[in-house]
Amino acid sequence: MDNNFFLDELIGRYPQLGPVKEQIREAASALIRSYEQGGKLLLCGNGGSCSDSDHIVGELMKGFENKRQISDVFKNKLTQSAGERGAYLAEKLQQALPAISLTAHSALITAVANDTDADLIFAQQVTGYGNAGDVILGISSSGNSQNVIDALITAKAKDMVVIGLTGETGGKMKAYCDILINVPGKRTAFVQELHLPVYHVLCLMVEHHFFGK
Repeated sequence: MDNNFFLDELIGRYPQLGPVKEQIREAASALIRSYEQGGKLLLCGNGGSCSDSDHIVGELMKGFENKRQISDVFKNKLTQSAGERGAYLAEKLQQALPAISLTAHSALITAVANDTDADLIFAQQVTGYGNAGDVILGISSSGNSQNVIDALITAKAKDMVVIGLTGETGGKMKAYCDILINVPGKRTAFVQELHLPVYHVLCLMVEHHFFGK
């Protein structure tokens, strides 16, 4: 089973996503390259897209559909460091694909909004977390969320790979995206309904590359 299987399955269930099939493939390849080089994924969005950012982290930072056993070396170190409890950790912990939702840090977000500018709540975090070769995924149904756009601008300045997940127009975000997955639709609810299968298949494709059998 390769990534073509996951894409074909996705388009079979959601034929309206056919026009963005290749963009999804490109996004998965970009994530895989970054992870192979020791990079990470940053994510941001507002409202429902905020929830999507957190959701994606949940799929990447632990097993999604594949088992992700930690290495034997790490297992041995855990057991040696803490005996019975270390052995329990060695049995239960899973390998992770590093991902950080920039929407999740309420103290930092409110500090930036209060002390600097609310539009900079994500850009400030990109400044701190982002490194060249990392990936950022900005999610916005309109493509016009200024705080997301500012994060993408900052990411490009840090030589990160910029992926946008938007509605069909791409909005202002498209000017800053290396890869734009602009699903068909303009109504927020309908766009968000198509975002979920897109990011689920991205997670499946990336996980399968590293942990599939």
